[in-house]
This record gives sequence, C-alpha cells and structure tokens, in this order.
Amino acid sequence: MSPEQGVLRSAGFGLPAAIFVITVLALIIASISALTLRSAESVATVIQSQRAFYSAESGIQLALNLLLPPDGSAGRSCTTSPFYSQSFSVAGLNGCSTSVSCRSVTDGSHTFYFLTSSGSCGNGSEQAQRQLEVMVQ
Repeated sequence: MSPEQGVLRSAGFGLPAAIFVITVLALIIASISALTLRSAESVATVIQSQRAFYSAESGIQLALNLLLPPDGSAGRSCTTSPFYSQSFSVAGLNGCSTSVSCRSVTDGSHTFYFLTSSGSCGNGSEQAQRQLEVMVQ
C-alpha cells in the first residue's frame, strides 16, 4: 500500500469529527446556560423569601407596640380583625405587606396573646410568603 492510498482512505474523517466536537460543545454550553439561569432564579426566590420574613417580623413588632405600648398606656384590644395590617414603602421592604391577627387566652389570672403575622413580597411566580407567630403575656 502506498502512502497516497492511506491519505485517500482517511480523507473525510475530519468533517464527522468536527461535527461531533461542535455538537458536544453546544450541549455543554446549553447545560451551563440552563444551570446559570436556575441559579439566578433561586437567588431571586431567596431574596424575596428573606424580604417576606422581615415584613412579617416588622408586622409583629409594630403590633406588639400597639398591644403593649412601651409607655405603659392601655393598648389596643385584641378583638380587632385584622389586628394590624401594613403595606411597606421603605427601602428593602418596598412592595411588601403584612397582616397581623391576634387572639387572647386567659388562664386564671394570666392573659396570653398570640400574634400571627403573614408577610408577603413580590407577585406572580416571584411571590414569597412567610408567617410568624409570637406568644406574649
């Protein structure tokens, strides 16, 4: 077999190899792109979740000030429904809202208050909601 025949037999092998390499690289790029997109979406969900938590926590703190004022004056009655609600327009909680409900239980000479705050931020598929409950005496 002469060297020229070997060259003729391997002719055309480069094109299928190049197509295979390009296909594999395209699949790798598509996978990395999808992974990056999912990662960005999960970060946005975590941020909305944290904002909803702080919205619910702020609602609890504001409701506690209404229920048991720090100056010792008479607080708001726990029978109001909802006990407290707020839409926030401050930096960090802009677009978030909270709604607090209150119920009281009297056990002998002690009255216990249960405050439940629901915080929500965002809308649609990016909406997050968190709920906190606090018991005070």
